[in-house]
Amino acid sequence: MDETTASLAALWARVAQRADPLPLSWMLLAVAAGAALVLLPGTWHTVRHAVTVVHEGGHGLAAVLTGRRLTGIRLHSDTSGLTVSRGPRSGPGMILTLLAGYTAPALASLGASWLLGAGFAAGLLWALLLLLALMLVQIRNWFGLWVVLVGAAVVAGVTWLAPVEWQQVFGLVLMSVLGLGALRASVELQSSRRRAARHGARTESDADQLAGLTHVPGVLWVGVFVGVAAACLVGASLLLFPGWLAP
Repeated sequence: MDETTASLAALWARVAQRADPLPLSWMLLAVAAGAALVLLPGTWHTVRHAVTVVHEGGHGLAAVLTGRRLTGIRLHSDTSGLTVSRGPRSGPGMILTLLAGYTAPALASLGASWLLGAGFAAGLLWALLLLLALMLVQIRNWFGLWVVLVGAAVVAGVTWLAPVEWQQVFGLVLMSVLGLGALRASVELQSSRRRAARHGARTESDADQLAGLTHVPGVLWVGVFVGVAAACLVGASLLLFPGWLAP
């Protein structure tokens, strides 16, 4: 076995490392910590950047998978973002690209729960690093670059330096932030749409753009976002705590 092959084998061993389940008390505390980060006003603005990164990544992935040309992603200090792609301005590709934004953090949380429940905390962290690296090449503003680099540095630090138990704790906190953050962001979307309507304004949110493309009211699209987030939270709970929640 040459040096390169040995290095790849060692890397794969780290990625595929399987951890024993955490004590239930640790898991509950990690989930509670993630919930607190989302629910407390002082921390929500900070952790919402993580939700936005996955949101915009969802737009970008859907654009690529539907044959659109992804031209750039911007992340802003107010936790908003913008993903630009080229292609038809209507049709299934554009609809799926718009639909992928608010649903991406919820689905990512569900996927993270599956990996964590199976003991692959290290694999989850490596997957996050890969996704952040792919997103990095599409960032088109300085603040977005800073957000992605800081996120990658945090994940890399936990991946390389933290013992496996703390990798699991970090994964659980992040999973909770994404899952609950997806639900809160979707609810806040409808609140912002309602405020805009009271002032006679119209937002250009994903729900409103979907309404323009499909002639389905924007509030129903918000309902889809909320429903997906809620369903993913239930699914994540069943994956992580099957003995406690399953009948």
